[in-house]
Amino acid sequence: MGEIRRTPQVLLILAVFSRHEILFKRIREQAEHRFGPVALESPPFLVDTFTDYYAAAMGMGLTKTIWAFRDLFDPGELADVKILTNTWEENAADTGEFDEPRPLNLDPGYLDLGKLVLASTKDHGHRIYLQKGIFAEITLSYTQKKWTALPWSYADYQSRDVTQFLEDCRHYLHSVR
Repeated sequence: MGEIRRTPQVLLILAVFSRHEILFKRIREQAEHRFGPVALESPPFLVDTFTDYYAAAMGMGLTKTIWAFRDLFDPGELADVKILTNTWEENAADTGEFDEPRPLNLDPGYLDLGKLVLASTKDHGHRIYLQKGIFAEITLSYTQKKWTALPWSYADYQSRDVTQFLEDCRHYLHSVR
């Protein structure tokens, strides 16, 4: 029988995208209040470069950035974080300040030394149920000293800017563990 061990803490990440700069500021305040300071931030990039999937609900000209938080995180809490970030999305939509039905998208996940995991409310063949209606997927794997895409990996997560950012996150995690 294998010995049950405590799971090492991981680096919480939050991908944020919108076409409204004010929402990045508001969400960063909320996120840092809840999760602690942002330690690393990806360069912003245009979502439209990779997909038009979100255009109908969110409009065009979407900017995305990814934050990694300083304080390490228990990966068993990922479902609760996804539920919280969904509430933040709903609150942004409910303000009535924005024309589109979904002015904000938040995708939490975590990074450990071997993988990037993202949370989702949608089931699929490559996703594993966590709890409370939340699923998780391994979006990228760290193999042979680089981030490696899987057949379902989103195009933006395969981009050089994002994989370089994730490499920086991996180095950071290694230094603080």
